[in-house]
Amino acid sequence: MQSSRSKPCSCPSLKLREVASMYFTLVAAFLVILVVALQGSAPRQSDFPYKVPLDPQGLLELSWNVSYPEQAVHFQLLIRELHFGLLFGMSDRGEFENADLAVLWSDGHNSYFGDAWSDAKGQLHMDSQQDYQLLGARRAPEGLYLLFRRAFSTCDPKDYLIEDGTVHLIYGILEKPVHSLQAINVSALPGGLQRVQLLKPNISIPQLPRDMKSMEITAPDVVIPSQETTYWCYMAELPEGFPKHHIIMYEPVVTAGNEALVHHMEVFQCAADFDSFPHYNGPCDSKMKPERLNYCRHVLAAWAMGAQAFYYPEEAGLAFGGPGSSRYLRLEIHYHNPLVFKGRRDSSGIRLYYTATLRPYDAGIMELGLVYTPVMAIPPGEDSFILTGYCTDKCTQLALPSAGIRIFASQLHTHLAGRKVVTVLARHGRERQGVNADSHYSPHFQEIRMLKEVVAVFPGDELITTCTYNTEDRSRATVGGFGILEEMCVNYVHYYPQTQLELCKSAVDPGYLHRYFNLVNRFNDEEVCMCPQVSVPQQFYSIPWNSFNRDVLRSLYGFAPISVHCNKSSAVRFPGQWEKQPLPSITERLREPSPRCPPSAGAQPAAPVPLHLGQLRRD
Repeated sequence: MQSSRSKPCSCPSLKLREVASMYFTLVAAFLVILVVALQGSAPRQSDFPYKVPLDPQGLLELSWNVSYPEQAVHFQLLIRELHFGLLFGMSDRGEFENADLAVLWSDGHNSYFGDAWSDAKGQLHMDSQQDYQLLGARRAPEGLYLLFRRAFSTCDPKDYLIEDGTVHLIYGILEKPVHSLQAINVSALPGGLQRVQLLKPNISIPQLPRDMKSMEITAPDVVIPSQETTYWCYMAELPEGFPKHHIIMYEPVVTAGNEALVHHMEVFQCAADFDSFPHYNGPCDSKMKPERLNYCRHVLAAWAMGAQAFYYPEEAGLAFGGPGSSRYLRLEIHYHNPLVFKGRRDSSGIRLYYTATLRPYDAGIMELGLVYTPVMAIPPGEDSFILTGYCTDKCTQLALPSAGIRIFASQLHTHLAGRKVVTVLARHGRERQGVNADSHYSPHFQEIRMLKEVVAVFPGDELITTCTYNTEDRSRATVGGFGILEEMCVNYVHYYPQTQLELCKSAVDPGYLHRYFNLVNRFNDEEVCMCPQVSVPQQFYSIPWNSFNRDVLRSLYGFAPISVHCNKSSAVRFPGQWEKQPLPSITERLREPSPRCPPSAGAQPAAPVPLHLGQLRRD
């Protein structure tokens, strides 16, 4: 797995750093005076537009803003119950080892703030370069506000590189006084993790029409089950004869007090093939759930913790209602209840804003990536196995209008083994632009994300989606499919104008996979059964996964012809020859952006900042 520690870069000489160290010693002293002066008033909420609870009880609340000109994130951490300090930071997958941390700690009399890192054993070390920069600490009736700043990239190899996509935030509570940073045992701390998209796109809000109306799709006073994870399904329906409208915005509706329990929510529209759908209000995995609800899979809205309202571009809206559109909607809520609260009632959901004044374009949703098929498989015990799905130039040439389409949002999707997802646009064999990328992707944190830049796709372009998987905890092959222990590699792109092309994906040619099984039989003592009645998954499960069989499968996926699915909304392919198609030839890759390192004067010396917070004690 590729680490997100800051990448090497050219930095100023140590002499300059020594001068900067003297300067920042004075700055640190000034901060102590500043911290005392800032007691009493809570910061303005508008200064920190993004907010998320860190812990299930809501005792730690993180707010932040993003400054792209400064290439920095400003954090505001509200600590409602302060014991003897806390750890806050970032790591690759939410682990406390090899983490980049801001630490507030107290010996019972004096308090300190500093930038630290943990090694592979979880031992804390003061960072020689203090890049979590304290801006202030403020007492208020609701608790202590801690304000600090962190650059996206710092040039410090011990620091986490803040990138687009998911960031795993971690926190730990210090319940006892500690006399030094090194005395803190990270593994013994009560704590947890929260996933967010820190680098929100800086997008201007489009003007909303005067005739805009709203509709809430919410759970009907549900009693949240007293278990850690629940997916709750509720069926709703539009009024009879509801005409065509455009959804132009949506936002979450979260029941007060449940902000830490409602993890993510989605609204799906059901297939128009059925005249009616049964009413249902219960767990999505219940045996009592009607099977027909599985045909409610067209995403209208998706929200996850930390996300704000979602706006469609002013030129387009998502159509719902009218002829050919189902009246039935399914709300799905993921409740995350690790403390197993009992009797909590919830009426959360999503508020849709819509207009009868149709915009120039209907927005569409297109699936990119891999077909849901077992011919794409991942061997067990893999640290980072890569599979790639292609939307080929032949398909876009046939299915897209001459003026092209504009992608403005994207939702990445895998099942439990997914670790990284990237989609790029290629033209004439050259990668031109990233569509969406998440180097720290988590299947437990999926949301529709507005893109920083609209991506124009023209006939003849290629859209290439690559997924990286980790199967180190599995003992048999993981095949593609719909099951949660099977895998997917999908990017649902939101675009306009809507076309007939709803799915543009690929999979390895089945004939070449059959040759792979033949080869495995020839070079291994254990025979892989290839009888006609034996399924592809069973053949994969019977393979002895030595290094030869792994390498040959990886190579097969890298050169074998593909079966292309260039499908209309009716699930019928566009006319043409789609089997045994050659892999797109890419002669030029996108360069990875080099981290922009701040001047050395932006970092404080390797010493903690003392805080005057008064004597701390146990509650």
